[in-house]
Amino acid sequence: MTTHRRILMLFTLLTGIALWSQITISGKVTYKNKALKDISVTLKDTYDGATTDANGNYSFTTTETGDKTLLFSGKDYDEVEIPVKIEGKDIAMNANLKQQINEINAVVITAGSIEASDKKRATALLTPLDVYTTAGANGQISSALGYLPGVQKVGESEGLFVRGGTGAETKIFIDGNLVNNYFTNSVPGIAGRDRFNTSLFKGNVFSSGGYSAVYGQALSSVLILESVDLPDTTSFDFGVSPIFLSANYQKLNQEKTASWGVAGGYSNLGLMGKLFNFNTDFDKFPQGYGFDGNFRIKTKKGGFIKYYGSVDENKMAVGSESLEKDSDRNMVKLEGQNMYHNLSYKEKFGKYLLNIGTSYTYNSSDLNFSTFKDNVELSNTPINNQSNYINAKAVIERKINRASVVRAGFELNNADETMKYGTFGRNYKDLISAGFAETDLIFTNNLTAKIGARTEHSSYLGKWNFSPRAALAYRISKDWTTSFAYGMFYQNPESKYLYRKNFDFQRADHYIFQVQKNSDGRSLRFEAFYKEYKSLIKTTSYVQDSLMTGNQDQYFQVAKDNGGKGYAKGIELFWRDKKTFKDIDYWLTYSYLDSKRDFLNYPFSLAPNFASKHTFNAVAKKFVMDWKTGFNLSYTYSKGRPYYDIVAQNGDNFVRHQGKLKDYSGLNFSINYVPSVGKKDSKSFTVFVLSINNILGNKNVYGFNYSADGASRTAVRPPVNTLVFVGVFVSFGVDKTNDAINNNL
Repeated sequence: MTTHRRILMLFTLLTGIALWSQITISGKVTYKNKALKDISVTLKDTYDGATTDANGNYSFTTTETGDKTLLFSGKDYDEVEIPVKIEGKDIAMNANLKQQINEINAVVITAGSIEASDKKRATALLTPLDVYTTAGANGQISSALGYLPGVQKVGESEGLFVRGGTGAETKIFIDGNLVNNYFTNSVPGIAGRDRFNTSLFKGNVFSSGGYSAVYGQALSSVLILESVDLPDTTSFDFGVSPIFLSANYQKLNQEKTASWGVAGGYSNLGLMGKLFNFNTDFDKFPQGYGFDGNFRIKTKKGGFIKYYGSVDENKMAVGSESLEKDSDRNMVKLEGQNMYHNLSYKEKFGKYLLNIGTSYTYNSSDLNFSTFKDNVELSNTPINNQSNYINAKAVIERKINRASVVRAGFELNNADETMKYGTFGRNYKDLISAGFAETDLIFTNNLTAKIGARTEHSSYLGKWNFSPRAALAYRISKDWTTSFAYGMFYQNPESKYLYRKNFDFQRADHYIFQVQKNSDGRSLRFEAFYKEYKSLIKTTSYVQDSLMTGNQDQYFQVAKDNGGKGYAKGIELFWRDKKTFKDIDYWLTYSYLDSKRDFLNYPFSLAPNFASKHTFNAVAKKFVMDWKTGFNLSYTYSKGRPYYDIVAQNGDNFVRHQGKLKDYSGLNFSINYVPSVGKKDSKSFTVFVLSINNILGNKNVYGFNYSADGASRTAVRPPVNTLVFVGVFVSFGVDKTNDAINNNL
């Protein structure tokens, strides 16, 4: 036998032995009886294995023998190990996998809230950058939120009026700390503006109801603002317009672990007052200045220490024709000062995450009401308010079972207010102590819950409250989710009505149901809600006798009891679409609100004068690259709100006049021209802005003021029907080209 023949026979023999010793391992992989594709199946510590097909089947051969382990692994599923004994015969092994539960894949509870800060979530509906490109928002977060469902169009007073609630029923937080003076001081009939620059914040959570137990003292809503961490680079920017001047400098260290910054601004509406026909007779046009500073430090463990502080002042004087027979002119003057400091610290210690912070607020408002006859002052009533607030909060949280979270903490709110009305004055002091705990439970990626409770004690009221809260979310399909939220919420009566201590907390119970669809570039939300109000404050008229002041009698509303009640119910729709039309981002909202209240000086249950039954908003944005220009439109329509002329007689209140205001309508337009878009290696970024509020010049009315005898009245209107703004903003060191292209300036 030749050598070649011996080698061939040996090879054939070895091949036969190998083929004889190979066995086949096969089976099917499922999840809840549904076949799983692309699941990896391997013999542990070997190279033998396969991947499941569209029907969940797999098959591979191996020459291994003895006790081995089959490993099943795939994205979004827990690994499964199954022991097998290979004894020279084929093996059939099926596997049923379990879905991997984690925070990123779990369905998010969104009933009552709109979150625009967490990149892991698919619920970002209104980012801070959206604020700048929403026509009519004028760069203000509160104004931009007015184009979301649930927020009422109330132009005569600052604040967020949400789902039948007053502006005082919405509280605002920065990095978890309460802000007691978010808006500038104002005079009756003219709303204050946001005091804080939108660029300070990287995101927000706006809750129109059913919010977390971490927050309290808000019957209707909370707005939670999260400040930026570190700037991308050192930068300087400034803005110039006929209304204001502003400048901002941010310095980032070389290690990119710390930064500091300063900013300042001055505003004056005087020039615009000469160019446009104002409805308001300004004796002194609104003007003000402000300065702020910040520092941010990133710790070695990845935590953050943040500080922000600001001071500002604003002034104005408004004249009006007197409705009384013994005078011909009224005048109100305002001087307001504000100060705010916010310090927060966030750090992870092992399995625990600690958030602690404190804020201090100072506010001073000097109002002076005067009446004149033939340019001779007949009466003068000064009203002065000075307030000091200290807020402190600590929250600690820990993950449990890989994805679920439990958190708990405490909060202190101390208020010290001095109020003077003519010769009458009082001091209000209150310490609200609160404790809270809640847990985020992720049962599966399709089912999550949030359960919590909060308790508070008011030193002024001398009472405790306890408010349970719960929410549940379920993923119906890949794109569809549903949520339900319930909560009990308490709030102290507004301090300006309190002149004695035998009162209780006001209360609101929230029930919210939501269905939401999120797909690529599109979002659809439907919400139905019901709120029941209890223990609302009822007021009575207090007369400060003219014999004490030497002026006309002054009437003030003072709290009488907690006998008020009410309800608010409605439905809301939100649709946002970035996909259907090329380079166009638009959203549409509709809100239906049915609300009645018996509170303050209402003689019986009435639809609140700040609540409109129907509200519709439309917002559209497009950036044309060839023109380097962004175009933005917004439109609001709301059904006319009710108005009342309520007066006191013989100790009782009655409605002397009532009716419905004309429907509100406003179309706004803005253009952003960015000449630096498309230029390579540009070290500066410039944008020219033109915006026109109420471009059609609709003469909207916010309410009426009545004479003492009710025989005559004047309409409360916006200061100007149509406002045109032109400005230039220049940034050095920051490239915002992508923001411009994506219509996110």
